[in-house]
Amino acid sequence: MTDVNIASVSLAQPLDEIADELGRSFAEFGFAVVRDHGIPAELIERAEAMSKQFFALPDSVKRGYKIDGGGGARGYTPFGTEKAKDADIFDLKEFWHVGRTLSPGHSLAEFMAPNVWPDEIEQFRPTFSELYAVFDTVGLRVLEAIALHLGLARTFFASTVEDGNSVMRLLHYPPLGPDAPEGAIRAAAHGDINTITLLLGAEEAGLELLTKAGEWHAVEVPEGALVINVGDMLERLTNGVLRSTTHRVVNPRGPGAHRSRYSMPFFLHFRPDYLIEPLVSCVEVGDGKVPPAISAHDFLMQRLREINLA
Repeated sequence: MTDVNIASVSLAQPLDEIADELGRSFAEFGFAVVRDHGIPAELIERAEAMSKQFFALPDSVKRGYKIDGGGGARGYTPFGTEKAKDADIFDLKEFWHVGRTLSPGHSLAEFMAPNVWPDEIEQFRPTFSELYAVFDTVGLRVLEAIALHLGLARTFFASTVEDGNSVMRLLHYPPLGPDAPEGAIRAAAHGDINTITLLLGAEEAGLELLTKAGEWHAVEVPEGALVINVGDMLERLTNGVLRSTTHRVVNPRGPGAHRSRYSMPFFLHFRPDYLIEPLVSCVEVGDGKVPPAISAHDFLMQRLREINLA
């Protein structure tokens, strides 16, 4: 069995003291755990309660917020829609997406549709607008640490993600029913598309990562901590120096199979017009194979088609 030593750091520490520990973990496992991240516990509790309220609404009401042709980027995506890349069976989940709100006439408005908000849940919009903004701030701090590890200016990533197409997902994995398709799990093996993912609500067992040795390893998370993982966009930018690791959410056994699981990942994205081109310093330490430059938007659309969302 491979020894999996995922970094667990306090984001309250000076970044230069934790940057290399985070970088080591991202290079080896693609994952790290972050404590003391600064997202208020009260805000998390409020958001979790509202997420549960929304998913408890009748199916007909929830489906009223499904936006056809939107690639699932805003509003509701019903159970049985998303599939992992190359998977034959859909994931056992439903979700709601909140994206960035841009000012009227913004130059990137063509890439980001307006948000929709459920009328049935009081204070839903201000609560999740607040959480989105805090996620954005925490994500940028993690990227500052990554920049230091890579030998870049601490603020390198600020312009790359400014007004980026980041998406916050409210996830609901319903109790496992007898009608679940053979072989279906809550989230099949996949890699994330984006730059980095910040995940709240991973304390409950189920999240697993695939090591370089090909072994599945459970990710253990302290109460209230964030799980951070590298996405495909950052892996491409670093020419594989930082890994976008395959991961999954497996079905629980025993009593856990009969209750819902909830989580809130924040998929932090580059700006749609940012050109993802491998960093020179990462090309020098790579295997000589350099992927071609591609805009963040084109990369996103390519991958959304692969997972049945576009």
